[in-house]
Amino acid sequence: MRKLMMAVLILLGFLLQSTVFRSLAFAGIVPNLLIILTASFGFMRGEKEGLLIGFFCGLLQDIFFGDMLGFYALILMYTGYLNGKFSRIFYPEDIKLPIGLIILSDLSYGMICYILLFLLRGRFDFPYYFVSLILPEAIYTTIVTMLFYPAILKINERLETRERRIMIQFRASSK
Repeated sequence: MRKLMMAVLILLGFLLQSTVFRSLAFAGIVPNLLIILTASFGFMRGEKEGLLIGFFCGLLQDIFFGDMLGFYALILMYTGYLNGKFSRIFYPEDIKLPIGLIILSDLSYGMICYILLFLLRGRFDFPYYFVSLILPEAIYTTIVTMLFYPAILKINERLETRERRIMIQFRASSK
């Protein structure tokens, strides 16, 4: 059930990001819903789940928007994995850590894309790129996080409750 729900969330996030939010773009800036999903499930579920969700989110971006296969998958894999390191200090009722990690993840994503896609090609106008693209995307992503994060948290809690219930039933039937 968890795998199916994750696949649905990834597809839904990708579709919303590439359709609905493209029409709601401010000055060409679109929030990065796949960063929100990757970071959220990373710090909620741990390194492995963050890594896997990041891989599949990035793979979708690579297939539909990337110039080379694996670029965004690699960036989002690392993003999910590093956010998974914070699963030990994650508390569902505290929103400061998730918001901070999502902002940091989006800023890091923008910086890595700048370095690998622009800087290495000789485009050195970092202040313009930062002020015009990276920072506005991080702000827009943060605002959208405030709307979507409670739903992601609720879905994760329901999945964990269902998994605990199945484990209890399994242990009871094996005795």
